[in-house]
Amino acid sequence: MRTSARHTLAAIIFALLALLVASPAAAAPLYPPTDPDPFYAAPAELSQAAPGDVLKIRPRPIPPGFTGVETWQIQFRSTDSAGAPIAATTTLFLPHNRIDNGPLLSFQHIINALGLQCTPSRALYTNDPLDVIREAPALNAAFQQGWSVAVPDHLGPKSAYGAARLGGTIALDGIRAVQRATQFQLAESPVTMAGYSGGGMATAFAAALAPSYAPELDIIGAAAGGVPMDLRDLANALGDDPHPAFGLAFAAALGLEREYPERFPVSTQLTASGRALQHQLNDGCTNDILGVGINRGIRDIAVDPDLVDSPEAIAVIEENSVSSYPGVPTAPMFIWHSSTDLLVPIDAVDRTVARYCAAGATVALHRVNSPDHLTAALEGLPAAVEYLRARYRGEPAPSTC
Repeated sequence: MRTSARHTLAAIIFALLALLVASPAAAAPLYPPTDPDPFYAAPAELSQAAPGDVLKIRPRPIPPGFTGVETWQIQFRSTDSAGAPIAATTTLFLPHNRIDNGPLLSFQHIINALGLQCTPSRALYTNDPLDVIREAPALNAAFQQGWSVAVPDHLGPKSAYGAARLGGTIALDGIRAVQRATQFQLAESPVTMAGYSGGGMATAFAAALAPSYAPELDIIGAAAGGVPMDLRDLANALGDDPHPAFGLAFAAALGLEREYPERFPVSTQLTASGRALQHQLNDGCTNDILGVGINRGIRDIAVDPDLVDSPEAIAVIEENSVSSYPGVPTAPMFIWHSSTDLLVPIDAVDRTVARYCAAGATVALHRVNSPDHLTAALEGLPAAVEYLRARYRGEPAPSTC
């Protein structure tokens, strides 16, 4: 989907969060309906578990489009953005030709959703798994090489779309969980991570968090593409006109409110029309969100469309921007991005890579030529896959620093 820098999704998000001033009528955030499948319910002993501890395991059918694997779901203990324990889930694919302690890939899928049914572990088994099935060819190629693949539901139990740091934490705890589940023989596996766009942001956050949050993990490389490194930076040319992708931006703001209800109270700033739109988006997947929000704008849903500086809201955005997190990856990284991406400009990527290089990290920045955010994913994918293959072969990681 194409757009100008003046009308980026991040600009819309920034406009929404900048409206966070006191409201005479309090309004609570909306959360997704409880999943009726008891597997997803948090067990009573959750608070006694450590991050990455396995809570439940169950076998699952092979999803449509996937071949040569057995499939499992693992519930594990992770941590939310306030430091509280949560129950998270990952789907583990074990290829038939794998070896014990062979390569393990954590793949952070793009999830643009507020509904729990849209997350990978659920969407794989719906009648229309469009948001996951497009990844089947690449993952099947990984299975043919004997790679085990874990796909975490990295938006967490509230489907907190936009909470990227949470995604990094869940990804790392998901790796811990599959390695602690002794029946899978992955405890000593070398680990890589990969993802694009929102999945790339979760991957990049996981790489930066790992040295402090999960230093015991043997992460030998990460590949992240199309990463929105700095949401606030993207909003420097703010517009409040109707936008074809407004639904995604509004959904991201609502997802952040779910994770930061006190610090990011978007619901307090909604008009009756905005509240109605919030209810329409509350359990939506990508296509629903795009369709409901198409060509809407801030003036349609906000009490006051003028910008109002909110330090707490800005702090939340910075906490969920990879560029603002002071940690530096110790695992080698491959980052690919379009030099002319109109949706996610490369400037913040360049700054983040420069900071990593200055700190001594090993980073390879690969620029692709497509001006379209989604096609850039495909253009950079072959190089990203080869980068991960080389890490498993034990070759020295290249650097463009």
